Parts: sequence; C-alpha cells; structure tokens
Amino acid sequence: MPETTSQPHLRSGEEHIKGIRLKCPSCRTDIETLGCDHCGFRMEVDHGIVRALLPRRADYYARFIREYGAIRVAEGRYSVREEYYLSLPYEDVSGKNREQWRIRAKSFDCLMERVLPEVSFGAKVLDIGAGNCWMSFRLALSGYRPFAVDLLTNDKDGLAAAVHYDNHLPHPIPRFQAEMTCLPFQEEQFDAIIFNASFHYSENYELTLREALRCLKRGGRVVIIDTPWYSNEESGRQMVTQRQASFLNRYGTASDSLPSLEFLTNVRLFKLERELSIRWQSYSPRYGLKWAMRPIAASLRGRREPSRFRIYVATKDA
Repeated sequence: MPETTSQPHLRSGEEHIKGIRLKCPSCRTDIETLGCDHCGFRMEVDHGIVRALLPRRADYYARFIREYGAIRVAEGRYSVREEYYLSLPYEDVSGKNREQWRIRAKSFDCLMERVLPEVSFGAKVLDIGAGNCWMSFRLALSGYRPFAVDLLTNDKDGLAAAVHYDNHLPHPIPRFQAEMTCLPFQEEQFDAIIFNASFHYSENYELTLREALRCLKRGGRVVIIDTPWYSNEESGRQMVTQRQASFLNRYGTASDSLPSLEFLTNVRLFKLERELSIRWQSYSPRYGLKWAMRPIAASLRGRREPSRFRIYVATKDA
C-alpha cells in the first residue's frame, strides 16, 4: 500500500494524526480521520493524546492503570521540575531511581549505536510503552519521527507528561492510548517498533508480536528492550512471586490484575521464532563489571538468579 503524507479530510483538532494512517480499534476498518464511518466509533483527543482504547477495554485495564500508576508515583518516577524529564535517561535529578536509570541509559545507548543506525534518518518509529515519552523525545532529537503508545495517560509518568518536551521540539510527539494487541494503525508504515521496557506486560507474546509485525514495513525492525531475561522458567516465576510480595507489603497491592508474562527465556524466544517465522538477533549492553558479576554472586549466596537484559531484534521479511 503506498504511503500517504497528507490527509486533506482532517477535521479541526486532528493535527495529532498527520503523517499516519489509522485503523478503527473497534471494527478494524481503515480510516482517514479519528472517526469511523463504518461502525461509528470515534477516537477522541484529550490533552494531546488520541484515546484509541475501546470503553470495554478501558474497563478491563482500569485496575491495572490505577494500581500501576500509584506504584510508579510512590517509587518517585516523576517530578515537578521539567529538568527531570529532559535529563532522562542519562540523569535522574530526583535521585530516587538512579541505578535503574543508569541501566536504561546503557540500554538506550546500545539501541542507538548498534540497532538504529541502519534505520534511515526521518524514519517512523513506534515507541510502545512510552511512559512519559523520554525515549520518543530522544529519538526526535536524533532525527527520527516517533509515535508514542501507552496505557497510562497521567501527567507524571504517563503520556500527558510529554508536555515537558513540547518547547524543545519542532512538533509535539504524537501520542496514543492503546493496547499492544490492538494498535490503531494501518499495515506496514513504521520503520521500527520498539517495546520500551514493556514487552513483559504482554498477556500473549505471539499476539503482541503479530500486531507489531502487521504495522511494520517490510524490512523494518521490531525491538524488545529492557525486558528481564532468565535462564529458566522457575527463576522467572520466583522473581514474580517475590516482587508481588514486595509490592503488597510496600504499596498495599500485588499489582497482579493482569496475567502478564513478566519475563523472557530462551525457550520463549525460540517459540516465537517458530510461530512467527522470525529470527532474533541479540545485543548485550555493557552495564559494567559489577552488573556482569551478579549471577555469580547470587549463586555463591544461594539466591535465585538475577534478571539480565539484552536487546532482541527481529527484521520483517522484505
């Protein structure tokens, strides 16, 4: 399908969707504007965010959004200072999650240095699990055209927080509240799709990747970044149990309202290769010697293996 760069039928307030071809989240019809003439569903725009989540699906995710958002705020993943957002991922000026952001920064550097250089300047990149849109901001500064997707829309750690970047970019980042298995975009229009520390929230890895591949151009790349990997299922299950117990103790909720898959293993990755006829290429960011020694230290102390992070990339057949 040839790509269009203009949409003459856009209504007032629909400038958020310029340069992107939409699909109705309800009936899956290709549409030119936010409204679907086929089924009558209309995606509204609220605080610059296109609401592409169906009402019944919003109800399904309501508890997760409420609990997860509350935990993120309690963990200090926000600030009243614009500098906080502009500095991510390289500095956490709040000082509350510096080690985690150090890891995210190393992952992002690896992404930019080893994965995205083969993606052309000006390419469309879909940032799934965008959160406050720090990665979309960095991608825009590097000459890419980011589009951000997340379930959270609050102004602290969700899509509405992207307002902090508006004065530092030629155009605001297009943002969509949508679920990973029902993206509001037509086929084959993104050059790269990045699961930004978000793939492990999927409830079905195969369906999630099929939907991403549908939206990806031939020859484009789907990227999984900052999703925990374990050598076996048991270690992953132990991590989930420990984290839920910790959340329940600290925040009063286990944050387990969704049956998310939570982690990757080689077995899970190989299964996706077979099901989707893809091949993974992996990249290992350099987190430092102390990080590399964590599995050995855990084994010596009789503890479960710690999570490890790699970047996984699959290219859609041309």
